Amino acid sequence: MVYVSGAPGAVTVSLTVNGKPQTLSVAPSTTVLDLLRERLHLTGTKKGCDQGQCGACTVLIDGRRVNSCLQLAVMNDGREITTIEGLGAPGGLHPMQEAFVAHDAFQCGYCTPGQICSAVALLKEGRARTRAEIRELMSGNLCRCGAYTNIVDAVEAVMGAGASQEAAE
Repeated sequence: MVYVSGAPGAVTVSLTVNGKPQTLSVAPSTTVLDLLRERLHLTGTKKGCDQGQCGACTVLIDGRRVNSCLQLAVMNDGREITTIEGLGAPGGLHPMQEAFVAHDAFQCGYCTPGQICSAVALLKEGRARTRAEIRELMSGNLCRCGAYTNIVDAVEAVMGAGASQEAAE
């Protein structure tokens, strides 16, 4: 349940969502996922299992990948949230979005926003060096269509491009 401004029991939260400051009144039980989808109309973030098991709702909070269905909005007061809509735009896609397209790393597309957000954070974490490590570290994001090989290809391509870029600098 998401309360509107001024509702009894509502709590005010201030967040930066996709670079834009937001101050909203929400019920204390409002999840980040419901806030994004229902209040801010950012529907790229998907509600899958609503239990933190599938990763469809993965967003970046202060640059870290998080299952937004498990996070209360009030817990994230003052934080920065980036959704798939904040990573790129038509004509200016994020390199990971471009790699997912180039490597056919999606089929139905339902899990893709969470997969991409998770992959972006994975690269920032710098822990993956091999295909096996990419698979392991992306294992919190499920794909019912089974596009895993292509997803790993896309992540590996961006990871390799980043390594090439660092070597050139």
